[in-house]
Amino acid sequence: MSADVGGEEMRQYCWPSETRGISADYVAALAGNPNTGKSTVFNALTGLNQHTGNWPGKTVLQAQGYYRHRGKTALVVDLPGTYSLSARSPEEEVARDFICFGQPDVIVVMTDATCLERNLNLVLQILEITSKVVVCLNLMDEAERKGMKLDVDRLADELGVPVVPTAAHTGRGIPQLKESIHSVALGEVLPQPKPVAYSRQLEEAVRELEKGLQAVYTNGLSRRWVALRLLEGDYSVISAIRRYTAAEGKQGD
Repeated sequence: MSADVGGEEMRQYCWPSETRGISADYVAALAGNPNTGKSTVFNALTGLNQHTGNWPGKTVLQAQGYYRHRGKTALVVDLPGTYSLSARSPEEEVARDFICFGQPDVIVVMTDATCLERNLNLVLQILEITSKVVVCLNLMDEAERKGMKLDVDRLADELGVPVVPTAAHTGRGIPQLKESIHSVALGEVLPQPKPVAYSRQLEEAVRELEKGLQAVYTNGLSRRWVALRLLEGDYSVISAIRRYTAAEGKQGD
């Protein structure tokens, strides 16, 4: 659905099950582990143009905001902080469902430059779902203060997606982050993430499960990602697929 706002043709942003009533040219989801400065980045991007509430049917806080960049309006959805997409908590379930079924145009994954390795698990999980990712390497000033040196270009090359260093509390890197969000969301930049190679035994198990999932409607999700979640024992992903398929008026197997 589109709406004419301010003389421009805008896309109406919708959750799969309900219209959220916010118009934007593109939607950016902000994901990340707790304590990576995600809320600070959200505030730096949106300023006072934001509102909060609860996610539908949840007691989990929902925050949305918007900003203008290069003549376009970006809607930013601040997802709950989470360490994985395994849906073992209400926060993880909200984050997983929005990333998988909310159809954001780009996902900004927050990382802490002072402990990057700890944050990469979520980055890699999201890259298994979508290529439309920008990694925000936040707290760069803290890393530099500790004498740490990070090769941002090499990290971007290894992951196959844009990596933007920031120190959000000072505004450093925020203009560059907006530009990367814009470019990926509108298809000006096409990230090419490199697939994660697991052990031979795990890869064989994934392939077998993928075969079994051929007859299952996965709502556009990668069957490889679904197989990996099932191997982790996260069977809630199947019920989530069925729930959102039903919400869209489609019939899953």
